[in-house]
Amino acid sequence: MPDIVLPPCRVDPATWPPPIRTSEVGSFAYHTLRDRLPAILRETSALNDFPPDIRAELDSLHAELTGGVIRDLRESTPDAALWRAVSAPHVGHSWLDVPWYWAEAYFYRRILEATHYFQPGPWQGVDPFAAKKRQEWAPDAAPRTALQLMQSLPEDPAARFNRLLHASLWGNRTDLSYTVAAHLGATAQPADERENLLADDSAALWRFLQARAGGSVALLADNAGTELLIDLLLIDFLLCSGLADQVYLHLKPQPLFVSDALLPDLVAGLDALAALGGDGQKLAYRLDGHVVAGDLVLKSHWFNTSSLFYTQMPEDLVVDLARMCLVLVKGDANYRRLLGDAHWTSTTPFTEVLGYFPAPVAALRTLKAEIIVGLAPGQAERLAAEDPAWLVNGRRGVIQARLE
Repeated sequence: MPDIVLPPCRVDPATWPPPIRTSEVGSFAYHTLRDRLPAILRETSALNDFPPDIRAELDSLHAELTGGVIRDLRESTPDAALWRAVSAPHVGHSWLDVPWYWAEAYFYRRILEATHYFQPGPWQGVDPFAAKKRQEWAPDAAPRTALQLMQSLPEDPAARFNRLLHASLWGNRTDLSYTVAAHLGATAQPADERENLLADDSAALWRFLQARAGGSVALLADNAGTELLIDLLLIDFLLCSGLADQVYLHLKPQPLFVSDALLPDLVAGLDALAALGGDGQKLAYRLDGHVVAGDLVLKSHWFNTSSLFYTQMPEDLVVDLARMCLVLVKGDANYRRLLGDAHWTSTTPFTEVLGYFPAPVAALRTLKAEIIVGLAPGQAERLAAEDPAWLVNGRRGVIQARLE
């Protein structure tokens, strides 16, 4: 595989607000780098039987994160040139003095370097977060949640779509790197979450897909576990109903953000469903049949685990997504990447920001970061008065689309 090169930006950065930075004291970005990421690093070390040399490298990263300065990658890999290019302005700085999304993405890349993920040896290709992910594959966790949702779906196609779309949204609460919203659940009835859904283009999405039935849909996945299984239920409906002839499921090529979905996570999810027997087994076999028939196409791309925003997609990914009737973008991190992780005014129209995207697009996202667009005047102020943590506690969500 040749070295990856930095693609050009498809918007003028000068026309966008400045990015969120970890130096903003009191912000969630600051809290993430000061508290959350060191805790994730300690937990990852504790959950794995790493040898002394890997533990020493993780300890070194922890010391750098909590009191040192950022260093460059030291290993030789196909993505190293890209990381060195995007990281050059930040090397030598404190982790509390850099753009937030870059810092998080680079942190997870550095964990892979420390755990020898890309290097020949016993730890090559070993997901350092697999032990954490396995918790969700227990029969009474993600598989049972998906089965209960499947068995409660209404018969009416429009109502079924609405139920699955909302479940796909709220499934994003089950995020293993930030579990603050997990107790809120992933499968509540849409009516029960009406006040928490700050923007809802689900009716427009139903009409859009009906009018273009039989096209190709891409789903850019976020988390493994509960969220991934609910996404697979939505995909199964799109294919079985004829709303889509093909669905392209984009997974991560390597571990990121603890619970981000990889191909092995999909396999583990299907195995967990099949182990339930009955309807769970039938769903697993049907999904496997979609893959064999070429109706469900599994995709991955190096861009998915980079620190780049969607304004910086490489040409091959732009061409790939431009063929889609609709692109469903899952999760908070992907939402941040759509918006350049920037300080947007909350009333900026979603459609205005996403004018650069190469296909009709919809974002399904629960709020876990201090970034939002597409709200009505006064809405953000009212929410802040009701709940100071409304932007980051995962209680609220949005379904926002640009369909022209």
